[in-house]
Amino acid sequence: MSSEPVDAESKVSGNQANIPARIRRELGIDDGDQLRWHLEEDGSIRVRVVQQRSGTFADFDGYGGEEETDATTDHDAWGVETE
Repeated sequence: MSSEPVDAESKVSGNQANIPARIRRELGIDDGDQLRWHLEEDGSIRVRVVQQRSGTFADFDGYGGEEETDATTDHDAWGVETE
């Protein structure tokens, strides 16, 4: 048995494990963030939190042209440009 202090614990259910609330708050983990797992040679696990960018279109700058567009008439329901 290890004498190291325990920060928090959780149980595995199926193939999923919960991240304790205290750890989520401390690391700022939110819905949509990713966890990258690395198994060390000594059997310990290192986890890196990859924060999700805010919003689906975080990198989208929008349309900067001067020509007026109308997506409802210029594209079909799947976003394909109509002729």
